[in-house]
Amino acid sequence: MTNSELQARVVEVRSRIDAAASKAGRSSADVELIVVTKNHPFQLPLDLLELGECNFGENRDQEAAPKAQQVKENNTFRLEPVWHFVGQLQSNKVKSVLQYASYLHSLDRESLLKELEKQLTKDESSSLKVFIELNLTGDPNRGGIEPKDLLSFAEKVLGNKQMELLGVMGVAGLDVSPESEFERIAEASSNLLSIAPEAKFISAGMSGDYETAIEFGATHLRIGTAISGPRQYP
Repeated sequence: MTNSELQARVVEVRSRIDAAASKAGRSSADVELIVVTKNHPFQLPLDLLELGECNFGENRDQEAAPKAQQVKENNTFRLEPVWHFVGQLQSNKVKSVLQYASYLHSLDRESLLKELEKQLTKDESSSLKVFIELNLTGDPNRGGIEPKDLLSFAEKVLGNKQMELLGVMGVAGLDVSPESEFERIAEASSNLLSIAPEAKFISAGMSGDYETAIEFGATHLRIGTAISGPRQYP
């Protein structure tokens, strides 16, 4: 993909975000675009920085850690990258992820929370912005916090001063209507506000459904192929 093609994709997605936000009676300034750069080399984030995009999502530390370092070493732009970890995080990777990621969108279990607390306390100046990942499947073996357990889990997150609870994260299922899933995510977000008024953000919406997610209040969109394309970036 050429830089002009990449720019055209960014412009198209930005335009669609503007239109969806306007239709929902919202400002597009309240919607953060996170370009998911997984499975692409570090040149993609560099090209996106040149276009003015600085929020990047990754889901595997084995790929993300060296990529973040390469971007740091080769970045000649005024913009600095902001890394969002958006996939399931293994506890043994927490120490590494904290070296580059500012956001964790997938806080999905108590054991991960404990490991985050353990690693964060080693450096009093360190901090992390987090979303609690919701389990919308009803299957307790799947990742995420079930909506009925959200408030009790959130209380534990709020007890750590080095973590800032931003809100909830959810993924619409493949075999259900995205509207019903995003409605459930919005309901969980509303419930969370009862104990954490500042945790008003919603990480939801990907390449195939982000316009619908905006309709239901999504504030952080995780968009990959609509911008990066389905194939390996050259």
